[in-house]
Amino acid sequence: MLPSKRLLSATTLACVVLLASGFRGCGYKPVTKSGLPTHVKTVAVPAFQNQALRYKVESRFTDAVMREILRRGKGLRVQSETKGADAVVDGTIKSFAFYGVLLDSRGRARIFEVTITAAVTVRDQVTNRVLYDNQDYVYRGEFEFTDDPRSFFNEEDPAVERLSRSFAESLVSTLVNGFGVNEEP
Repeated sequence: MLPSKRLLSATTLACVVLLASGFRGCGYKPVTKSGLPTHVKTVAVPAFQNQALRYKVESRFTDAVMREILRRGKGLRVQSETKGADAVVDGTIKSFAFYGVLLDSRGRARIFEVTITAAVTVRDQVTNRVLYDNQDYVYRGEFEFTDDPRSFFNEEDPAVERLSRSFAESLVSTLVNGFGVNEEP
């Protein structure tokens, strides 16, 4: 085997292993509203902060979390304002990076891995306590560029959309399935 073919094979294998390990447990599971205290009826999701300085990434993640709460929150109301909400989901996109993981025959990156790190805190505004806090929420995905310039399509935006949906599904599953919140008797 030629050295470049060996490198391509090794890179492909490494990419497959890396991607497979990053998506464990991402399957959809039916949920019930058991993780939040029973008095939580309205959840506020104010606009996430963007420390990554990546255009519109915070609004995509905020919108995805709001849509997912509406879809799977079993009757929870969602709003962007914290006033009047029983619980608040605060988020910050801390970093956004992408790296070439597979090169084409000309040595150009064809497949990129995207890594987004966020900080998420869920506060109960009624009891004034933190229900959930994860300052290192990491999500990974990939996107690909084509070799043919005539059919070139920038896959970065759809990749960010997919990552935001995956992030929202996981976060909302954590919220509605429970994360160790025990209500006071």
